[in-house]
Amino acid sequence: MASSSTSVTPSSHLATKLAHPRAISSHFSSNPNSLNISFPLKNGSFKLRRNATSITLKTLFAHDPKGEFDVLKAAVVTEDTWEKSVMNSDAPVLVEFYASWCGPCMMVHRIIDEIASEYAGRVSCFILNTDTDFPVAEVYNIMAVPVVLLFKNGERKESVVGTMPKEYYIAAIERILKS
Repeated sequence: MASSSTSVTPSSHLATKLAHPRAISSHFSSNPNSLNISFPLKNGSFKLRRNATSITLKTLFAHDPKGEFDVLKAAVVTEDTWEKSVMNSDAPVLVEFYASWCGPCMMVHRIIDEIASEYAGRVSCFILNTDTDFPVAEVYNIMAVPVVLLFKNGERKESVVGTMPKEYYIAAIERILKS
């Protein structure tokens, strides 16, 4: 950046847009050259510092393909970990069967990640890639994705086929928890 003392870490398209002095000055009335920006932090926050004042903004959504933020998400389960993670689990288990090329599966991923956070300690949430772990999908006759199966005591209890609103998954979980 030309004559600005604004610093941005790490560099990203969003960071570059936010770091432009004119964009910042439209939101803050002070001199943009004294503004420091640093983000993202490990907790998913952004910090904006103007002179001695520090402002923290909380992110509402962050795309985190490497899983670097401290957000509880559905864990990956594979053919090798299936028995221990799903069949021998003391807690009820939710498993999303997906494929990496499946757009609707990515929408279901977000819902399952939310559920993993909301039901932490009561329900274990996993995702299984049907392309890489086809033998497990074959056992449960998964012919299309996304499919969400719920297990209790190693037994398949509920299934939700296709992309559904979050309420469908919640209702199935609540039925499992009450049974």
